[in-house]
Amino acid sequence: MQDELGDTRGKILLELARKTIGCHLKGGGDLPEIPKEAVFHEKMATFVTLKISGGLRGCIGHLEPVASLWKSVSGNAFSAAFKDHRFSPLDLREFEKIEIDISILSPSSLLEYSDSDDLLKKLQPGVDGVILSDGRRGATFLPQVWEQLPSAELFLGQLCRKAGLDEKAWLEGRLEIKVYRVLSFGEEDR
Repeated sequence: MQDELGDTRGKILLELARKTIGCHLKGGGDLPEIPKEAVFHEKMATFVTLKISGGLRGCIGHLEPVASLWKSVSGNAFSAAFKDHRFSPLDLREFEKIEIDISILSPSSLLEYSDSDDLLKKLQPGVDGVILSDGRRGATFLPQVWEQLPSAELFLGQLCRKAGLDEKAWLEGRLEIKVYRVLSFGEEDR
């Protein structure tokens, strides 16, 4: 995936995300035309994260590929700015301050583990994105969240809380854990 995308295509996707949000805020404008390159037409799972001064301002995505890379990034950029229920819709004043990150997800795989100690040994902080589920409720954290929650115990506890579970539910060894990797592009990397 890294070879197919590279920094140049990452910049194109970041421009798409910014223009998608800007067109909505400014009441019109033209989005960039979809490039002819096949990679932009492939179905891929993506997340778009918005930050202001390093703090989260919106994050929406899909864990499974539901649309082409181009449509996924554009749709998730719009949703992160205007549909994330944790925040009010982005306004024009904030638009000038946001930094955009795009994460392109690999397919997830089940992480087999015997108990909480085994889980802690198998997780790769800073590398693994984690999907946690008890069958009814679930949540995910992108690998970038390890920067704010560097210990696996804290990371898993907060992920349980996000899923609406007790913070220590991961210690019981009954949760389904899946992991994935991401290729990410961020405006702060420019």
